[in-house]
Amino acid sequence: MKPLVYKKRRRKKSEPVYRHKMRITKGDQVRVITGDHKGQEGRVLRVDRKQRRLVVEGINIVKRHKQKTGPDAEGGIIEFEAPFDASNVMLLDPKSGEPTRVRRQKDKDGTIERISVKSGQSIPRGG
Repeated sequence: MKPLVYKKRRRKKSEPVYRHKMRITKGDQVRVITGDHKGQEGRVLRVDRKQRRLVVEGINIVKRHKQKTGPDAEGGIIEFEAPFDASNVMLLDPKSGEPTRVRRQKDKDGTIERISVKSGQSIPRGG
C-alpha cells in the first residue's frame, strides 16, 4: 500500500494572486507582541505580502542541518531567521518607542504617509 502524500496545491493561472495590504515595510523597527519571542524588538529584513509573513532580524532563529552539495557549498548546522506571521508584531512609534497602530493619510500633493495612532506623527518608510 502506498503512503499518503499531500502535495501543496498549485495556483491556477486564472486564479488571482492576493497581496495583503500591510502597514509594515522593510527596515521598520517592530516589537513582537505574541508567541515565543514576545517582547523582543528588531528590524524587518524581508516582507512577503502574498503569504502575509515577515522576517525580523535576530528573532525566530532556527537551525537546519544542511548537506554539502558541492566543493564550494557550505554544509553543517546553519542558523537563520525564519519568517512568521505579520499579525504577531506591532510597529514601534518613532517618538516614544512604544508599539502603535498605523493609520494612512493622504497629503495635499497626493502622497500617502503612515501616521502613528499613539503620537500622531508621521512614520517614514523603512525607518
